[in-house]
Amino acid sequence: MFVGIDMGSRTVKMAVWDGERLVAHQIAESGFEPHRQAEKMLARIKAKTVVATGYGRHLAAEHFADRVITEIKAHSAGIHHQFPDCTAIVDVGGQDSKIIVLNAEGRVVNFQMNDKCAAGTGRFLEIMAASLAYTLDEFGAAALAADHAAQISSMCAVFAESEVISMKNRGIPREQIARAVHVSVVNRLAAMLARSGGGAAAVAFSGGVARNSCIVSLLREHLGPAVRLKVPSVPDLTGAFGAALTAAEGRT
Repeated sequence: MFVGIDMGSRTVKMAVWDGERLVAHQIAESGFEPHRQAEKMLARIKAKTVVATGYGRHLAAEHFADRVITEIKAHSAGIHHQFPDCTAIVDVGGQDSKIIVLNAEGRVVNFQMNDKCAAGTGRFLEIMAASLAYTLDEFGAAALAADHAAQISSMCAVFAESEVISMKNRGIPREQIARAVHVSVVNRLAAMLARSGGGAAAVAFSGGVARNSCIVSLLREHLGPAVRLKVPSVPDLTGAFGAALTAAEGRT
């Protein structure tokens, strides 16, 4: 079995590939010692090769991984296998967001990262959801159901939270504020995608935030009918899946 481990900022993801199909996968909270969590996940797997990616990949290399690859390579491999027609990837995780541009062969030709600010990430959505007294699942559903969005001008997570508190105190319905938060995230992602110069006719959306129905809907609307937006069935598994494929192919 070929195993990919994605040591993310919030969760550890494992994908097991037998050379032809995905035979198992698991997602668990990272905890204080993410490598211990990963070792528990690996305990019942007879792995031929383990390739690690994500924030904790070098920690994984110290303890159990045979090789490591960057998140850029992992997501590119995972998406190209599932959606070979996609030449751009929007990847939004807990602590950063990325735009990855691929050629027709699935090789990376350009990428952009938003890793200096929480805005536009899963963490930003968590903070805003808590400020509005929503669970994360409720947050996306409420924003999707709103027929109108309030306006958030700041793209800084700290200042945006202040705006949200101010809007609450002015009596603006929270579902309208929720939609405004989602719109601000999508605007940021769309701007990054435009700067990347990809011009893709098909775009893949990966990472845990791709589970958010409102973000998917707004991004699809923003891209327009000329661009196909594709979302994996388990979007937060993409990096681990790409790492597992890399393990099977013996690439670094």
